[in-house]
Amino acid sequence: MEFGISFAFQPIIDVESRSVLAYEALVRGTEGQGAGEVLARVNERNRYAFDQICRVKAVKLAAKLNMQTALSINFMPNAVYQAEYCIRTTLAAARTYNFDTRRIIFEVIEAEALTSAEHLTSIIDTYKEMGFQVALDDFGTGFSRYNLLVASPPDLLKLDMGLIRDVDHEPNKQAVICGIITMMQKLGGRIIAEGVETEAEYAWLRDQGITLFQGYLFAKPGFEHLPEPWYPSES
Repeated sequence: MEFGISFAFQPIIDVESRSVLAYEALVRGTEGQGAGEVLARVNERNRYAFDQICRVKAVKLAAKLNMQTALSINFMPNAVYQAEYCIRTTLAAARTYNFDTRRIIFEVIEAEALTSAEHLTSIIDTYKEMGFQVALDDFGTGFSRYNLLVASPPDLLKLDMGLIRDVDHEPNKQAVICGIITMMQKLGGRIIAEGVETEAEYAWLRDQGITLFQGYLFAKPGFEHLPEPWYPSES
């Protein structure tokens, strides 16, 4: 099956250094169609091919745009039958387009139902051994895999935007996020607050010590370009 895909890029910013940590590659159609339209064509038969095509095209476009930051690529754990073999296409693309593999972050979609946690742990361990950073996406709702955090803590953990929304005046969400912050501090990883849309949300999260942010407040995804983010002023 042919996949007509491209990417939009959204920055993940570090508000302390006022710099872009990475750009997340968000799949789009070739005319900018949304991810939902593209992903609706993915099924069990073509999932592996889709995953591989996405990796190659994300690296190719990042290199074309002269991306100097890290590139964050989402991957489908169910499409990875054996990490060391499935990564070969990504490595080949990085060599072809002269993109430093040390600047690749792999994001696993935390809510994806997996046949086994052991399979995901083995993928993450292999990627980390090969020098890639690993991020766990959408954490805090749905399939929150605390067993994965015990077995193989990720370098980065992205708070689900459902937790972020209106966090400045929802005490229950605040309690959950504070617990996750403490947990990640002890595990040695960093938290990214994803989906931040208001300055009030940002202010509360920043007061808790979070420094990495992503969301419409800072920059909307840029189709086939790297948008410049807005940085909040530090008081």
